[in-house]
Amino acid sequence: MRRMRIRLGLLGAVLAVSAPPALAAAPTAGAAVRSAEGTVRSAGAAPTVEEQRLDGAVPQEILRRSGFATVAPEFARELAAVESVDGAEHLVARSGQRLWQRAVDRVQGRGPAGGDLSRDDDRPLYWARLGMTKALRTWQPAFALPESRRQELITRLERGSRGQDTVDLPAGRAVKRVLVTGFDPFQLDADARRSNPSGAAALALDGTTIRTPSGPARVETAVFPVRWTDFAEGTVERTLAPYFRSGPHRVDMFTTISQGRPGRFDVERTNGAWRGGYPDNDRISRTGTVPIPAGVPTVHPQPQWTVTTLPYERIVAAGTGGFPVHDNTAVTEIPAGGTQPVDRPDGPTPGSTARAGGGGDYLSNEIAYRATLLRDALRLRVPGGHLHTPVLQFGAGNSDPSTGTVTDPDFVRNRQAITGQIRAILTVTAGTLPR
Repeated sequence: MRRMRIRLGLLGAVLAVSAPPALAAAPTAGAAVRSAEGTVRSAGAAPTVEEQRLDGAVPQEILRRSGFATVAPEFARELAAVESVDGAEHLVARSGQRLWQRAVDRVQGRGPAGGDLSRDDDRPLYWARLGMTKALRTWQPAFALPESRRQELITRLERGSRGQDTVDLPAGRAVKRVLVTGFDPFQLDADARRSNPSGAAALALDGTTIRTPSGPARVETAVFPVRWTDFAEGTVERTLAPYFRSGPHRVDMFTTISQGRPGRFDVERTNGAWRGGYPDNDRISRTGTVPIPAGVPTVHPQPQWTVTTLPYERIVAAGTGGFPVHDNTAVTEIPAGGTQPVDRPDGPTPGSTARAGGGGDYLSNEIAYRATLLRDALRLRVPGGHLHTPVLQFGAGNSDPSTGTVTDPDFVRNRQAITGQIRAILTVTAGTLPR
């Protein structure tokens, strides 16, 4: 998810940015309505843009071929039996975490595959989660449910089903603690078949232990939405802060990961405090300085740039797999006293204003900026930064979404190779930690 104005040609996709199709009028979420039988019910809301994509043939095939097609219907049936807000909270917490664990288990080879879709696939989790949030958003319980409480339930379901509230880093010095994040698929209007290798790697690595020259390292992971609003509301800081603060579960290393450019990995040296406005998965666009939510530990005044503390020289030189790994130092800035953006291949100049970090001006740059800014605010002195993966591509002859299949052998091999190289890069990085 690098700077979109320079990557659309590389990805061969143009995202439709017009307003979503008009929807039939729906009651306001949480409003009380009276049924034909006279029962007071709480009305749901219209599905989001993301949730509306569920009706397409591709999402339905992915769900069917992975065994995840039953997830949302079963959740909806359980919701229908709920008789109170407390009951809904219990169901949502349990169901979200259960979906995350089911996805992790499938990718890591535990339990039935549920279908012929490759086990390493991240897309069943994405589409099943949307089915659940759609069911919760449109649910009409037989009791009043204020809009604010429904949104709290949706947020809790999101967090649980993304692994954000089940990070389990061990205490003690025997094992190093490593936190890794990935992303949902994106640019789905152009091609609904898309997978995100960073999300696939997060599922493959969650709860695993890697062996390094510095000893064993426990890896815990979470995934994040491709949505500007969630980031502005603090989803990144809320997830990372408990493990960036001093204490027995504090991380020894962290890496945010996202999909970057074709054919290469990039260790992003510098992150910029700028949102470039490219539409997200809800077709929402935001441009401006990265907003830091109230109450979040931060640095004052807000810096225009943050830098990686990953051992980029060691990573680049290590020979971790078939894709080349680059130390990416490029940024785009408005120089001090200037008015126009300038591309800088060797990083920002003093006093400049950010217009794109090494990772661009989209949400991958933003998660890197937020994570490293939080690192600095909490005085966390560990290796941490952002890694961009190669673009996950379909095999020859399967690039056209209108005629192509949802998977192919090259697509699977490519994703597995990226995940394997991410594991190797983490091993190199964790190996630099003190014993």
